Amino acid sequence: MTSPISGSRRMTRTRFEKKVAIVTGGVGDIGKAIALEFAREGAHVIIADNNEKRDALGADISKFGGTYQVIKTDVSNQVDVINMVQRVRNTHGGIDILVNCAGVWIPGETLLECPEENWDRVMDINLKGCWLCCKAVGKVMAERRKGVIINMSSQVGITPGRGAGAYSISKAGIIMLTRQLALELGPLNIRVNALAPGVVKTGFNENIWKDPEIAEHLSTTIPLGRMAEPDDIAGAALFLASDESRYVTGDILTINGGWQPGR
Repeated sequence: MTSPISGSRRMTRTRFEKKVAIVTGGVGDIGKAIALEFAREGAHVIIADNNEKRDALGADISKFGGTYQVIKTDVSNQVDVINMVQRVRNTHGGIDILVNCAGVWIPGETLLECPEENWDRVMDINLKGCWLCCKAVGKVMAERRKGVIINMSSQVGITPGRGAGAYSISKAGIIMLTRQLALELGPLNIRVNALAPGVVKTGFNENIWKDPEIAEHLSTTIPLGRMAEPDDIAGAALFLASDESRYVTGDILTINGGWQPGR
């Protein structure tokens, strides 16, 4: 049976059989692609999201025999995060994988134009939310001395991008959060890495890739000649969550087709 995202590209496999994976922001395009890929590999996927469409994603997972649990979660709220993690622990006994995909972008704002409330919202969800989830899940993983955490940064967390504003600062913070956690959790056999996608065709930026003229121009600035699909990011997450990357931690994996915002 095949994934609604990946089509017939791959057969169902069991790389993550009996493993428990939490995907925050699982309803977003990238989070959804990752959740589906993990479920295809045999993981029991917990969709932790504040979006009302989270139940529909669970239905997609079940179409190809995947198992899942949906938990309404505001990642910027510590009580919500702790309750979500406790529910997962009580049900499954442990957590093997955490992917922090929850995020928000308010496009077009410079740092001088950004209102305080927009800055707070971006930082609360993107950076604070990532830290809260890492903190709560990391404590559970530490009890069994094993686990994998993947945080979602961005190319504009490495190099600045026009109109990214507070978003780029939050994603840069995630990079240092990832490296600091990798240092602290490495002795406990917990690996922490981050993904830094370039331009991905998601609902965040559909005003760009749905405009043929803009999309064509942007694609010419990307050495591979196209913008990424969410499935491209899911494949990288699959690698970092698997034993194939067992000696990789504290790394920031860029998936950008060679693109740099300055170009």
